Amino acid sequence: MKDLIQVERLFKCFEDGVKKVEVLKGIDLTFAKGEKAAIVGASGVGKTTLLHLLGALDRPTAGKVLYEGRDVFTLKEKDLAFFRNREIGFVFQFHHLLPEFNALENTMMPCLIGGMSKKEAADRAEAILGLVGLKGRLTHRPGELSGGEQQRVAVARALVLEPKVLLADEPTGNLDTKTGESVFALLLELNRIKGVTLIVVTHNPGLAAQMPRQIQLVDGMAIH
Repeated sequence: MKDLIQVERLFKCFEDGVKKVEVLKGIDLTFAKGEKAAIVGASGVGKTTLLHLLGALDRPTAGKVLYEGRDVFTLKEKDLAFFRNREIGFVFQFHHLLPEFNALENTMMPCLIGGMSKKEAADRAEAILGLVGLKGRLTHRPGELSGGEQQRVAVARALVLEPKVLLADEPTGNLDTKTGESVFALLLELNRIKGVTLIVVTHNPGLAAQMPRQIQLVDGMAIH
């Protein structure tokens, strides 16, 4: 497998006006195309911070994140936003669905933001919702869906533009055990079907154990 992502000497510090907290301390990582990896570690070690940097949702204090050799943080904000929209899918612990829109409309959002026609966006959204097992729930709003179904809509929304990378931050953390396992199994299946690189932050050792690679964060450094 060829490297898709290279992380070089990545640092992230936060300042509260009084003191500086160094969360990430020079991390070096690579992720291959189609790889499955879990990021694990104690609370507060910077797992979500690292995921946000990988997804270009935040900028590092120092260091680089390269996608296919391109340092994404050299891009202008408009170009960086376009890159995120097209190349990276995000799934969070909370689904962040818009309550006034149904499953199909929520899933269409990234397509419409990216300038796609309404018809093509609807066709794409319907296809991916069928793939995640929600073919019969297209017109249901979030309040009419179970927690697991809502998270499946969130997964569909993340994948509707066929990104190369899917970043998931505690995607099962807000679900009961059985539903969480079902959603996690879905992510693994989509990795297999779509070939998307899957990087998951999880506190659940049982779920992390299903990933071929585990990266542990300890004191701001990655052990792998």
